[in-house]
Amino acid sequence: MFWEIVVLIGLVGLGLMSLRIVPPTERGLAERFGRYNRFASPGLNIIIPFVERLRLINITEQMVDAEPQEVITKDNLNATVDAQIYFKVVSDEDSVKKSQYNVNEYETQIVSLARTTLRNIIGQMNFVEVNSQRDQLNNELAKCLRSQINAWGIEIVRSELKEIKPPEDVQETMNKVLKAQNEKTAAIDYATATETQADGKRRALIKEAEGYKQSEILKAEGTAKAIELVNKAAQQFFRGEAQLLKRLEVTESALRNNAKVIVPSGSSLVNVIGDLGGLPVIVSDKSELGDMPEGKSHKK
Repeated sequence: MFWEIVVLIGLVGLGLMSLRIVPPTERGLAERFGRYNRFASPGLNIIIPFVERLRLINITEQMVDAEPQEVITKDNLNATVDAQIYFKVVSDEDSVKKSQYNVNEYETQIVSLARTTLRNIIGQMNFVEVNSQRDQLNNELAKCLRSQINAWGIEIVRSELKEIKPPEDVQETMNKVLKAQNEKTAAIDYATATETQADGKRRALIKEAEGYKQSEILKAEGTAKAIELVNKAAQQFFRGEAQLLKRLEVTESALRNNAKVIVPSGSSLVNVIGDLGGLPVIVSDKSELGDMPEGKSHKK
C-alpha cells in the first residue's frame, strides 16, 4: 500500500512537471536531448520530463545601453558618446530559432556592434555635424545595425544618442560662441522692433496729416458751395431789385440834408420813402411837373 501511494505521488508530480505555460510576451523552443524539437506558442504546453527542455524567449521591445566611449571625429576632436539601442526578437518560429541558435547572447553582441558602428560613423563627421545632426546619426546607426544582424532574427526598432560630450575647452568655446550669437540675435530683434515702432508712428502722423488735409479741403469745398448758392440766389431773386436798392441809397443820402424829393406818381419808391421818418415827399403827375417853375415844388 505504501509503495502504491509513492508511485501515485510520483506520477502526479511527473504530470505536473510536464505542464508548462507560455505567456503572451514569450515564445518557447522545446528541445529533446539537446536538439530542437518543436515551437511552443503562448498557452499550455506539454513536455516530457527529463527528456525535453523548454527554452523561453522574450519577444517584447528591449533596450541596451552602448555605454559611454571616446570617439575621434573627422576634425580630430575627442568626444564622449553614449547611445541606446531598442530592439526585439521577431515572434515567428524561424526568427526565434535564429535568436537562440545563430548568435550567442545577442544583447552583448548588439552592444559591441553598436559601439563599433558608432565609432565608424562619427569618425567620418566633424564635431559640429555630430552635434547638430543627431537625427541623421540615429537613423544611420539603426540602418547599419539592421543590415548586420539580419540573420539573428532580431529587429532594431530605433537608436538614440544619449550623450555627445566634447572636451572641456571645446565646450567652453562653444558656450562663448553660442552666447555671442544669442546676444547678436537679441540686438537684431531689438533694432527691428524699434524700427517697426518708429515706422508705425510715422505712418500714424502721415494718416493724421492726410485726415486734417482732407478735412480742410472738405471745409473749403463746403464754403465755396455755400457762396455759389448765395450768388445764385442773389442773381435769381434780387436782380430785379438791384436798381431799386441803388435809388433807395441815393434817396437816403439826399434826405440826410432835409431835402424835398419829387417822386413820380405810381413809383415804387413812394411807400419806401414814406417809411423813412415822415419826411416831406411831393408826389406829382408828369404833366404838372412840366408847368412848375424851376426850383419850386408843388403838393398835390
